Amino acid sequence: MSTQTVPRHNLRLIILLLGALTAIGPLTIDTYLPAFTAIAADLHTDVATVGWSMSSYFIGIAFGQLVYGPLLDVFGRKSPLVFGLVLYGAASLGCAMSANVQWLIGLRLVLALGACVGMVAARAVVRDLFPLNETARVFSTLMLVMGLAPIVAPTLGGIIVATVGWRYIFILLGIVAVLMLVGVWRILPPLAGHGRRDALHPYRALRDYLAVLKVPGFTSRMLTGSFHIAGLFAYLTASPLVFMDIFGMSGPRYGWTMGCNALALIVGSQVNARCLKRFSLSGVLWGSNLLLLAASALFVAGVLFTPVNLWLVLAFSAVYLFCLGFLLPDITALIMHPFAREQAGSASALLGSVQMLAGAVAAALVSLGYDGTIAVMAISMPVCALASVGLLWRERRMGYAQV
Repeated sequence: MSTQTVPRHNLRLIILLLGALTAIGPLTIDTYLPAFTAIAADLHTDVATVGWSMSSYFIGIAFGQLVYGPLLDVFGRKSPLVFGLVLYGAASLGCAMSANVQWLIGLRLVLALGACVGMVAARAVVRDLFPLNETARVFSTLMLVMGLAPIVAPTLGGIIVATVGWRYIFILLGIVAVLMLVGVWRILPPLAGHGRRDALHPYRALRDYLAVLKVPGFTSRMLTGSFHIAGLFAYLTASPLVFMDIFGMSGPRYGWTMGCNALALIVGSQVNARCLKRFSLSGVLWGSNLLLLAASALFVAGVLFTPVNLWLVLAFSAVYLFCLGFLLPDITALIMHPFAREQAGSASALLGSVQMLAGAVAAALVSLGYDGTIAVMAISMPVCALASVGLLWRERRMGYAQV
């Protein structure tokens, strides 16, 4: 199936649905962040213990994607999506009824196993329905929808906690799951899998993932995208430390700052979509990587040779996220390009899993390396930018990225 066999108005609805499915991940994180204190008080524990529910969620997101890859290739896109969303809805209601923090931590893991199907399936469906010259623009549109989550979700979560209590956050997520189920059932076209159930055997699934890794250019492209995600997670982890601890921002002001920077990501993704109408994918990808590296170099120079300045950090953060608005959809389109429907699910799952693990490692290193100065941000984000440029340069030397 391609864009030629799907009516144009249906394509718009499908893109909107895929954006919503992709946004489930950040929505599930950002809505409950304002509730940590209330959860700790209600479940008679401390905020640090509640924080383990975030760790269990990331573990589920990282490894759950590897399970869905073969399922999407064998059974098509719809059935695994329905299963994952039902699991997500049930886990959401379970979280809402948690009697202790241990149950919440465990159910957040199950919640992640349901949420990650949307992330894997969305990339695979885009590859199914659109040719390469359109996939990057479609991924940019998905980022527009996904980028709204970190702007709206914390505020929405804070309102729910203040009015009806933290448990209703998870009831809201359950309602979202029901709406997504209706959308998948009514809007998503039938995209059949290859039906060979032997591919679900762990040994065969491992062989399929190894086959994906052997596709020329996949590994280096996947690592390039993983460094982009690592830089994003480094920023998300370092920002409360830098803005609130070092510069003394209040909670509301920090929330507004994060929202404005999220807008930079959205604007970058939409400018990227326009640039792709005039320039090649590899040209836009290379140019945005160089801009990211130049901004990183200026930031490091500013930190080394001038007094620590809030406006310098804000400007760098905005430019960094603006560039990621280009890089994330473009590298994803380039990664998924070589794969037909029979492998797209596995490729998407492997990509998502490695990216989430890279982000988790980056977040952990930032937390461990924080010393009360701006050093963690000035080191981690530029290092990720330098690594991604180095890998892309290797791509160009080997001829894989000339698209």
